[in-house]
Amino acid sequence: MRCHLVVSALVLAVAFHRVACAAEPTAAAAGLDVAGMDRTVKPGDDFFAYANGGWLARTEIPADRSGWGTSPILQELTAKRLADLIQEAAAHAPAGTDARKVGDFYAAFLDEAAIESKGLAPLQPALARIAAIEDARGLARVLGGSLRADVDAFNSTNFETPNLFGLWVAQDVVDPTRYAPFLMQGGLGMPNRSYYVDPAPRMAEYRAKYEAHLAKMLELAQQPDAAAKAARIVALETRLAEVHATREENVSVQRAKNHWARAEFDSRAPGLDWTAFFDAAGLGTQKEFVVWQPEAFTGISAAVKAVPLATWKDWLTVRAIERAARVLPKAFADESFAFHGTTLAGTPVQPERWKRAVTATNQAMGEGVGRLYVEKYFPASEKQRAAKMVAGIMAAFDRRLDRLEWMTAATKRKAKAKLAVLKVGVGYPDSWLDYTALEVVKGDALGNAERAELFEYRRNVAKLGQPVDRAEWAMAAQVVNAVNLPAMNAMNFPAAILQPPYFDSRRPEVMDYGAIGGIMGHEICHSFDDQGAQFDAAGRLENWWTTEDAEHFQRSAARLVDQYNAYKPFPDLAVNGKLTLSENMADLAGLLAAYDAYRAAYGGQEAPTVQGLTGDQQFFVSYAQMRRSKFREATARRRILTDGHAPNEYRASTVRNLDAWYAAFGSKAGDKLYLPPADRVRIW
Repeated sequence: MRCHLVVSALVLAVAFHRVACAAEPTAAAAGLDVAGMDRTVKPGDDFFAYANGGWLARTEIPADRSGWGTSPILQELTAKRLADLIQEAAAHAPAGTDARKVGDFYAAFLDEAAIESKGLAPLQPALARIAAIEDARGLARVLGGSLRADVDAFNSTNFETPNLFGLWVAQDVVDPTRYAPFLMQGGLGMPNRSYYVDPAPRMAEYRAKYEAHLAKMLELAQQPDAAAKAARIVALETRLAEVHATREENVSVQRAKNHWARAEFDSRAPGLDWTAFFDAAGLGTQKEFVVWQPEAFTGISAAVKAVPLATWKDWLTVRAIERAARVLPKAFADESFAFHGTTLAGTPVQPERWKRAVTATNQAMGEGVGRLYVEKYFPASEKQRAAKMVAGIMAAFDRRLDRLEWMTAATKRKAKAKLAVLKVGVGYPDSWLDYTALEVVKGDALGNAERAELFEYRRNVAKLGQPVDRAEWAMAAQVVNAVNLPAMNAMNFPAAILQPPYFDSRRPEVMDYGAIGGIMGHEICHSFDDQGAQFDAAGRLENWWTTEDAEHFQRSAARLVDQYNAYKPFPDLAVNGKLTLSENMADLAGLLAAYDAYRAAYGGQEAPTVQGLTGDQQFFVSYAQMRRSKFREATARRRILTDGHAPNEYRASTVRNLDAWYAAFGSKAGDKLYLPPADRVRIW
């Protein structure tokens, strides 16, 4: 996700930012954070606390964060580096270059004085288009014109977009030689349907505060009858939420087979003028779509017809205001954060403007920013070292396939064939995205954001009818994360995650295998989790398992579901083992592969003792410290309801399924994490 000096009020903002961010955090000492451990905790009772208890006790979540830990700390460091790189681009990059556009986009977002002086004027064209809607066809045209490429929503498996529908263009799972347009449900301003339909008092409180928030946003935009409109909007979104597929239903990749011919929309989802919608979306000639949630499309389309046009216009108005809030006058950004940041996530303080500017620039021109980052912070030597480690873990997983006693030879051959063509991207893409067609105008913060969204949308739509590019990345190089793309049979390990404490050439290699190796193994094994295992080597959603192998696999998966269902972070809220199954399975199989690869790298022997810990102990503590995190309660609860990942303390506990962990720490019957050998989940 370049040669002018910045002038006027922006000079003061940028100059202040340079002073505030000049010093990066001191690099952590190489090795494990022994001081962050709590040796009074028995590893077999709570391994997460044993590895992180000291850090947990001493660490306060920063006021502008909903959570803190290994990944957010790296995100903060990366953001500070990016801010300086972007400002350099604004000051020195030649005009018209991608680097200069990155700099100008950032500068416009940062120029609060200019944004305040313009008031609501930049938003008026969008509001005027909504006000001009006179009938169902006009409504459909505006709804279609607001369709955008919601790649982040789809890759996070959240499957939600605040627009009425979202678009994701990706490899078709039935015919992997072509791209397909995937459509997803949307229309909600809160995280997902639970926030609208769950009768719990906490959720009822969120609904009341959300209605008040919408009324406030409408008042700020000088819309009459704000309170009454807000009530009708919440009622409309509640109706939409009631027909949405649940989070558990959404994770089934079999939904990718819901192909609808264009002609079917009128009969299967009557109520919306689909011709007007698709024409306005630039998809009028597309003959087929993948509808991820057919039930939602039928219900939402019916609501388009049944709900009064005036209410839809109010909904579109508030969606336009919400979407633009961060580049509108301060009162809008503050109110947006008060609800979405403080009420929903529990974060007390809004991040500084420069941090929000970095986030917005990343979202608008991810690869343009990533290119700057890689040139400065990711040497070729680290790319090579990381690629070698990934290859070693893949080889270890291949050997595990050979040793599986329960899998038939026929299934093994197909699993190994899939692994052999798994495409690995390390650091950054082979070629960078060209932003020539994106217009970035100095001082036009809202216009820049809108044009960047439209650029990304059109870029995705343009893929339709073109050959599939398996080398395309789904994450920018400066993202502290990694991803597996089952349909593409590919993985991305961005440069920003390949740095300490995940990846550090100054320390014993065993620690890297426990930290970044656990992540690499996790992503590799997503190709073989409960969802990924349904795709063949070409990315086709097709069964390649024998019946008996599939049954064994499913029984093991069910045991892992039960294991995680038993974890209860709050008295009234448990982990959802089914919702988190894919991630839990990848954690387990990935850690096993990383452990095998570590041992292979040391010639089959245990690594030497360092910092008072044996080689195997270093491996497992590195893994648990990599999962280090703490969250505010509101965020922790939201993640349990919406995130496919279990809370990190339970992800660290996946070690209880590995025999080597028991040997390393002497865990035995009576320990809280102890599982008898027969109860340890063994899949890959």
